[in-house]
Amino acid sequence: MPPSTAEPPAAATTLLAEEMARRPRGGGGVTPAESAAVRANKSPTSWWIPRAKLQIWQRRLMVAASFLLPLALWCIVSYVPFVWHPQIEVVEPGSVDYLQVGMRVDREQFESERVAALAAGVAPPEGVRSNPIYLPAPHEVVSALFSAFGERPDKRSEEWLHVSLMHSVSIIAWGFILSCLFGLPLGVLCGTYPTLSHLIEPFVEFFRYFPAPAFGALCVAILGIYDAPKIAIIFIGTFFQLVLITANTARGLAQPLIDAAQTLGANHRRILLSVVLPGSAPRLFRDLRILLGWAWTYLIVAELVGSSSGITWFITQQARYKNFDEVFAAILVIGLIGLLSDVLLAWLGRRLFPWESRRVAAGA
Repeated sequence: MPPSTAEPPAAATTLLAEEMARRPRGGGGVTPAESAAVRANKSPTSWWIPRAKLQIWQRRLMVAASFLLPLALWCIVSYVPFVWHPQIEVVEPGSVDYLQVGMRVDREQFESERVAALAAGVAPPEGVRSNPIYLPAPHEVVSALFSAFGERPDKRSEEWLHVSLMHSVSIIAWGFILSCLFGLPLGVLCGTYPTLSHLIEPFVEFFRYFPAPAFGALCVAILGIYDAPKIAIIFIGTFFQLVLITANTARGLAQPLIDAAQTLGANHRRILLSVVLPGSAPRLFRDLRILLGWAWTYLIVAELVGSSSGITWFITQQARYKNFDEVFAAILVIGLIGLLSDVLLAWLGRRLFPWESRRVAAGA
């Protein structure tokens, strides 16, 4: 057999990059063969090759930028005086009786009072440009975050932030667990057996368009005013979506696997437990991760049903007293808990289904 004259992968990619550099712009871009070669070598020559595997430093840079860019925009709006800052924070009220130190007023109103004071020959008010009170600066939110966890609430009716969070997490957990216990088996069955699919999915498809908060009054009438109706709202908001999504995932399992099991004499129980569930498990786990995020989106509405409680009660109380820095701090904590739980589930998924990670890495 004659020796192969093929270039090694690194050299091939270098030649490809040189050829692309020589090619005139606007001539059609990267061909499918070139794109496949770059993806196979896992060393992209461009940031914009479709589905090319980015290098580690590129991925880390993009992940950092996804958080730093919104933070930078927030800092610009908060700290650069001439970007927005539509109000004036009073530093010295001067001769204007109704102005107080720390009070925020519109620039036009403040300037009118200042001109009037100067015309009357009395002390004019003084102030600095600022944003409205409902848009605190990042350092104010960080300070409020530490104080919410470290200082006892001022009012007896208020709860510690961590107590409110734990109560909300328990509502999310119970609602989502119940949704999975009933919705996951039903979805897998619908995805496996067309008879059940045509019997159940049309009604589920119809019912999922009903807004879950619309059942709040009914849930309170049946389940009382405490945590049960809140859990029911989380359940209603996720159950019907879960059935449809998991059914579609189970339906996507390769048909030859089921045909082979039937040829070997497997009964319905063995097909479900030994073929459908193991074959669909990685994607089902991914679906549950996504649906858990949906459950969090129903939390605020659910906790308004019946007696106010949890993180919603904390946010409502702080907004009532215009402590918007603490409102932002609570919202930030909710986002962090959701992100950390998703990262933890992603890590768990890689441990439970290592073959799926290798398949995705290989581009299958």
